[in-house]
Amino acid sequence: MALEGTHESEKLVSASQMNKEATILAIESSCDETAVAVIRGNAQRADVLSSEILSQIQIHREHGGVVPELASRNHITALQPLIQQALDAAAVSMSDIDAFSATAGPGLASSLLIGHTAAKAMAVATKKPFIGVNHMEGHLLSPFIERDQGIEENLALVVSGGHTMLLHTKAFGQYELLGKSTDDAAGEAFDKVAKMLGLPYPGGPEIEKTAVNGDPSAFQFPRSMMQAGMLDFSFSGLKTAVLYTISELNPDTGTAQPQQLPDLCASFQQAVIDVLVKKSVMAAKSVNAKHITMSGGVSCNGALRAAMQQACDNNQLTLSYCSPALSTDNAAMIAYVGLHHFLNNNFSDLNSDIDPNLPLNTLILRN
Repeated sequence: MALEGTHESEKLVSASQMNKEATILAIESSCDETAVAVIRGNAQRADVLSSEILSQIQIHREHGGVVPELASRNHITALQPLIQQALDAAAVSMSDIDAFSATAGPGLASSLLIGHTAAKAMAVATKKPFIGVNHMEGHLLSPFIERDQGIEENLALVVSGGHTMLLHTKAFGQYELLGKSTDDAAGEAFDKVAKMLGLPYPGGPEIEKTAVNGDPSAFQFPRSMMQAGMLDFSFSGLKTAVLYTISELNPDTGTAQPQQLPDLCASFQQAVIDVLVKKSVMAAKSVNAKHITMSGGVSCNGALRAAMQQACDNNQLTLSYCSPALSTDNAAMIAYVGLHHFLNNNFSDLNSDIDPNLPLNTLILRN
């Protein structure tokens, strides 16, 4: 599926624009993280002047997942002081900002509205441009933040709680979707399996921590859709296999025992890693890409990073990923995409709305 021409009025950055510099303030509020960032840069390099994130994990943990109403209510409370905190940390004032960006989607509607509306209000108040940003494009391009080479052609694995995708990134705004999850995203599978095992939310870090002392070959969980040339993902069967294994091990209680958790976590985690790594390398070879990038919250997993690095070394591929702070939901990645739109003179209409299901190929901006 080709996503070229992702933005209707997209233009490549011209030679005269290469040294054009701008300062962007962005808000990310697509789910349960309230985030504000300020970056300054040009087409080749962007520096993060500040990146402030207020986590709501403790608020939602007792519910076992994100409660939309609670998330939006806390965004409202947190956002104004967080904006000031980001400005102070960056040592800039509102008048120094060249454009304001915010996540337009995908995400929770009630959460998206908070950041999107606030960024538009600041744009109106300062008579500066407003730029709506696709959350997934933020993840997609985040490995290039604070690098001197700008955005390079690569095979991108975007792996988070809501999405698992393989994309061929040719340049800014030129993306080809090669594969995606047909059911649960990898991060969603981590959270659901963690819940089955009685581990706290969010599940990904808990499974990784527990797996350290486990045997990844203790249980032979399935690796779905691994046929040659098949680049889509399916983790639903893996999740079901874990559930059945727990029941078989504990027919009386149906719940995993503490001593079983390390092996269950390690075996489940290894199954996910094997699929992600093999398909990423397969996809890179299919488009003759020499560079693989990883982004999204699941890309923070240390075992995944080690396995992907080994696979890239074995196949003469370069691997890039960003720091954990830029891998999970953050506003710096939104500001980075906003910067590139600004350099291309692509701005959003102030009448533009959020889209909770916004696909990567339908975010339309204007000159």
